[in-house]
Formats: sequence, C-alpha cells, structure tokens
Amino acid sequence: MTGKINGIQQLGVGVENLQEAWKWYREHFAMDIRMFEDEAVAELMLPHTGGKPRPRHAVLALNMRGGGGFEIWQHKGKIPEPAGFKIQLGDLGINIGKLKTDNIQKAFQKFSESGLNILGEVSKDPSGNEHFYLKDPYENLWEVKHEREVFRREKSVNGGVLGAVVGVKSMDESLKVYRDILQYDKIVYDRTDSFSDFTKLPGGKGKFRRVLLKHSDVKSGAFSPFFGSSYIELVQALDREPRDIYEGRIWGDPGFIHLCYDINGMDEFREKVKEAGFPFTVDSARDSDSFDMGEAAGNFAYIQAPEGTLIEFVETHKIPILKKIGWFVDFRKRGHHPLPNWLLKMFRFMRVRDK
Repeated sequence: MTGKINGIQQLGVGVENLQEAWKWYREHFAMDIRMFEDEAVAELMLPHTGGKPRPRHAVLALNMRGGGGFEIWQHKGKIPEPAGFKIQLGDLGINIGKLKTDNIQKAFQKFSESGLNILGEVSKDPSGNEHFYLKDPYENLWEVKHEREVFRREKSVNGGVLGAVVGVKSMDESLKVYRDILQYDKIVYDRTDSFSDFTKLPGGKGKFRRVLLKHSDVKSGAFSPFFGSSYIELVQALDREPRDIYEGRIWGDPGFIHLCYDINGMDEFREKVKEAGFPFTVDSARDSDSFDMGEAAGNFAYIQAPEGTLIEFVETHKIPILKKIGWFVDFRKRGHHPLPNWLLKMFRFMRVRDK
C-alpha cells in the first residue's frame, strides 16, 4: 500500500478549561458531535511534553456540515500555560484555524449578531475568495472561508476545519513538509506584498510572502466524503523576526497544538518521512499493533515541520457509530474505501445537546 493522505481529521486546540471551551465551540461553531472523550496520560508524547508523561482530558468534536474536527485538549497534571507574549501573524506555528461556510454573508451576520469578536469585514483573499476573521474568547484566531462543499445540511452557518494558516521562517524549507509530505501539490497563489485582508490581524500590517496550497486529487479514504477538501496557507513575515508560538511552553498548552491528518499506510509514511529528513518523533506503532483511544482505536505518529508545527498522522482501526448498541466499524476487516454517506450521517446520533 502506498501511504495516502485522506484529509484533515482534526486541529488540536489546547485550552485551560475543556468543558467551558467545548461548550463555547458547540454554541458558536456547532462542534457538537462527540467522536470520543478520554482522560488518560499522554505517555508517548515525551519529546514534546518536557520529557514527562502528562495527564490530560481530550475530546474529538465534529460538525455535521463536514470538515475536520477539533481535538480540544486540557492539561490535568499541570496548569495550562498561555503564551507569554502577544502572538502576531507570521509567528512560527499554527496562527489561524480555517473554518468552512457555504454562505459567507449569512455566517458573518450570525456571528455579528451573536456578539463574536470579528476582526474587520468580509474581504477577499488573493485568489478572490471571500472570508473574514474572528477571535474566540481563548485568544485563538479563526478564518471563516467560503467553501461550497457541505456534507450534510444543518442549521449551523459553518462547517468544520478547512485548513490552517501556518507561520514559517523559511518558505522553501517548510514546503518540504506541506507540499512534498502532506501532498499539497497545487499552488493556488504565491504572493509577496502587504495585504489589505490582513490589516485587522495582530501584526498583519507588515510585508509577507503568502502561499496557499491545496490537493489536486479527490481523496478516497474511509472518511474523505466527510472531511472534504483542505487548504494550507503558509505565511512568512519579511520585515520582522518571528517568534516561536510555543516558546517556553509544551505541547497541550493553550493555542493550536497540532494539525492531524487521517492516513492509510503508516508503515509507508514512516519510511517516507524518514527519507525526507523528518522522522517520526512519536510513533504509537512501535509498541503495539493498535493504540486504544478510549472509544476508538488506531495508530498515530508525529513529525515536526521546520518552523516547529507538530503534524499528526492517524491510521484509524476502529470507531464508534452507535455506542449504545455496541456498533463499531473495524477498518482492519472492511478496508479503507469510502464509507457510505448514510453511515457517516449516523454521526449525528453522537450529538451533545445543551439545555
């Protein structure tokens, strides 16, 4: 089997209070499908947690309109430590999470009426696609971007994760990961300038090189119909020295902690990333055939991009569909071809409803 990227499974979001943050994300972003929730010790993440096993509480939440999910993550054995400085556009790591919407004006109106902290007006990126930015109560920036793909029609105005904006130090070095390993082979734009749609963002009035990448192929993994297309936007600040977003902190502290891809072919990826000079820093398959993640199971691994961003690969072995009756899908038996839409739509029965 050739190693395949099937789409963005989730964007990791470190928080200080999981239940509070997840409630906010349910209310405003409709991230209300609980795929799993687990309290455990992150024993395998030692290279990124100061060499110590870290107790944590995590939930993987999805939006039924499709797109990647949020892995909302809270340290339980230490006090979560926010950044000690104001993060600016182009600082090294994940700057902004991208969310999809098929009606940009409706989304802008809804979020405005809800009193969200919107930064500026609806504007256009260098390709002419409409978008706007907002900041959540936890200092995370989000780009709400027009995208036609919708998995299931819902009342919410937005879907899940469409991608991320990543601050890099060297565009050419970081492309070795995002283009060559993550297979974003199509350049939508590559511009160097000061950008009007950036001006309302912290540090956004400077000069940047800005590269938007997407996949040219249609993905065919088990969850690909749900995840849909994705984009990575690399941003390099040209008139200042960027800082590491996680300077003096560890993985899991507040902010965007990683970007996770659903894949097939973990063994093939292990060899591919090693040959490319980015070997796995974490590899769950070293010690077991399948890693138990509470209500789900599979294998996961991490690499670190040149600017410091942690990229996770997950090869799913088992997921719950209807836990009440013990209905799980085991991909080691059925294979990894796309799940039928009717089955993926069963995720809605895992919705968490607030009173």
